Amino acid sequence: MIQIHTTCHRRIAALTFLCLLLPPGLSGCSQETPSPVSEVVATEATQNRTGEITLAQVYEVLQQKKFVDLTHAFEPGIPHWPGFPDESVKTIYWYDKRPDTLGSGFFAQMYCHVGQWGTHVDPPVHFVKGGRTLDEIPVKEMIMPLVVFDVHAAVEQNPDYTITMDDVRQWEAQHGPVPKNAFAVMRTDWSKRWPDHAAMHNKDKNGVAHYPGWSLDVLKYLYEVRGITASGHETTDTDPGIATTRDDYSLETYILSQNHYQIEMLTNLDQLPAAGALAVVTFPKPKGGSGFPARVFAILP
Repeated sequence: MIQIHTTCHRRIAALTFLCLLLPPGLSGCSQETPSPVSEVVATEATQNRTGEITLAQVYEVLQQKKFVDLTHAFEPGIPHWPGFPDESVKTIYWYDKRPDTLGSGFFAQMYCHVGQWGTHVDPPVHFVKGGRTLDEIPVKEMIMPLVVFDVHAAVEQNPDYTITMDDVRQWEAQHGPVPKNAFAVMRTDWSKRWPDHAAMHNKDKNGVAHYPGWSLDVLKYLYEVRGITASGHETTDTDPGIATTRDDYSLETYILSQNHYQIEMLTNLDQLPAAGALAVVTFPKPKGGSGFPARVFAILP
């Protein structure tokens, strides 16, 4: 501890000496124009006083990490809930003059799509009258420890598979309790079927959809016992296909009725570790919004 303290003082002293030795234009230590030298002096002096890691240091650590995008790019014709219309996109301004645009000089498009489009967020109000809308979800709920339950091998054998408490217990036996405020996702590798609409819904000759889903006992355990913030999956629905075929959306109703949000149609979950990563879940802030495309990514340990 003494050695670290002494080293820190020596580095600050050395950097301070540079500020005194070099002219302001070279050292950058003038108050008008901060430089890396002056910023390091200020940063390390602050850390030395408080003993805390600064946000600047956190940023430097994060830049060394691998980032994984968990979001599908959206466009017309992508898989979606059957009751929703397709997306339309129109160019309304173009660089050059065109008869079918409102003007020229730049590129601008008009999008028309339902909120639940592509990789998207479902806030509580989506199913619960009076529930939180998108603009009421605080940004602090958008950075979370990431928990990945990998059930893709079971789904390969049975597309109707629903996650079990045994899956969760196995995860906790290896990694410890699911952390509070986590973003818990279920890896099924169903996103590998994207963007094939028929493959995503996987209906049989009787029109019954066959795709995996969550289970109520697991969701109740994660939200009520472990206190997670949100959950997500690769399929179009929280509930398994055999349930949604008969209009049973009880699992999604449960999540949203608990005043939590969820993310649907994630991708690249096969690139994530089971534990130790961070999830960043972002989305626009429409007033009173009931859903919107989201941009979700993970920062690996």
